[in-house]
Amino acid sequence: MNATNQIVKVGIADVRIANAPDTLRTTGLGSCVGVVIYDLSIKLAGMAHVMLPDSTLSRNGELNEMKFADTAIDLLIKQLLDKGARRYALKSKIAGGAQMFTFSTSSDMMRVGNRNAEAVTDRLKFHRVPITAMDIGGNNGRTIEFSPESGILKIRTVNMGESEI
Repeated sequence: MNATNQIVKVGIADVRIANAPDTLRTTGLGSCVGVVIYDLSIKLAGMAHVMLPDSTLSRNGELNEMKFADTAIDLLIKQLLDKGARRYALKSKIAGGAQMFTFSTSSDMMRVGNRNAEAVTDRLKFHRVPITAMDIGGNNGRTIEFSPESGILKIRTVNMGESEI
């Protein structure tokens, strides 16, 4: 990596955009889902670090749009289109949604990872953005890095090494 390549860090409940040769990275994906939407032909990509499935669950009317699957994906697509991405060229890759804790109850409310992954895939379908690859579920946290240059998503999974999709 030379000095012109920047790592664009995406925080928890955050959305960022990058052009090649920069790389998007987010860490600490447990039950959260990292969503990458990209237009490879113009080497532009965006990443959202989604914490919760649905903005209607927001407390006290506080709404960080970047925290929820429905609003973060809408925001990410809008930012990409504003930067010149073409809607028909958008594709996505997703990772995360782990079940980080074991619960004695079978309540679905506790399965945040599954619900996040489902909400993300539903919202991408709603926008007709195809998911070209995913690494979802399991019990381990992940760090992901996406290159708008190559379209490769590198995934480092705790205790499981590194993979690319």
